[in-house]
Amino acid sequence: MLIVGTGAMACLMAAGLVSAGHQVTMLGSWKPGLDQLHRHGVRLDNGQAFPVTVTDRPGDCRGATQVVVVNKAWQTSETARQLEHILAPEGRVLTLQNGLGNRELLAQHLGAERVEAGVTTLGATMLEPGKIRPAGQGAIVLPDHSQFHQLFSHTGLSLRQESNLDSLVWGKLVINAGINPVAAIFGLTNGQLLEHPLANLWMRAAALEAAEVARAAGVLLPFADPVAAVAQVAQQTARNRASMLVDLERGTPCEIEAISGAVVRAGRRFGVATPYNSKLREAVARAAGREPGRPSLSAS
Repeated sequence: MLIVGTGAMACLMAAGLVSAGHQVTMLGSWKPGLDQLHRHGVRLDNGQAFPVTVTDRPGDCRGATQVVVVNKAWQTSETARQLEHILAPEGRVLTLQNGLGNRELLAQHLGAERVEAGVTTLGATMLEPGKIRPAGQGAIVLPDHSQFHQLFSHTGLSLRQESNLDSLVWGKLVINAGINPVAAIFGLTNGQLLEHPLANLWMRAAALEAAEVARAAGVLLPFADPVAAVAQVAQQTARNRASMLVDLERGTPCEIEAISGAVVRAGRRFGVATPYNSKLREAVARAAGREPGRPSLSAS
């Protein structure tokens, strides 16, 4: 089976799948990750290692029948074009990416009947290329009757199926909107967001704002209180360093448009003001552009 991506979540999935007896190929473009995965496999912080095949050439993966996409949302267009040429006629694709619209974009190239969307609330921190520390509680949530349920059985990763995936996709977006950009701007772990008064304010406000957009869109969220939900996730993943923070530090593109940007665009569509998410979007974009100084956020 093929995993598209070589980041922390891709490595976590690969480790679980290899432990369940699957042969895993990882397709990516991050050279340090590819090099270390080729030499050592996926490594966990407890010393375990899981051998994988890695490549940066899509053609090496021709004939793929089961594909799990866990790379960045900004890479989805390129991924869709690549899979169009290498996916077997009977092949199926599962996206577990952040943000909104990934399934639809993949389906434009591959056909809606060949693409599923799921949600993962699992966490992992990239300690160094190819080496991760699983972080916190979480699960892989698949649609009812998913063709990928059997694939993830016996991986040791928590797995369940749900009928209302839109609720879970939006629920994850609300949590990500609160944690990811705030951690990136303040340079804090998830747990430290709870201890830093200003960061805590921004985390809660951004999540609440995103939840208001979801409700305006007619989505019933999987939690009643978005502020309590984002605080709970931050506590459960206290040691985790958010992926957007890692991306900024590494100098690689981040998912600000798929998270804060998605909230802002949906807010405009449904007539909901999104000042907190708008400011976070701008601040992270400035930081990613390497403008002098760290962008600052105030209490207002």
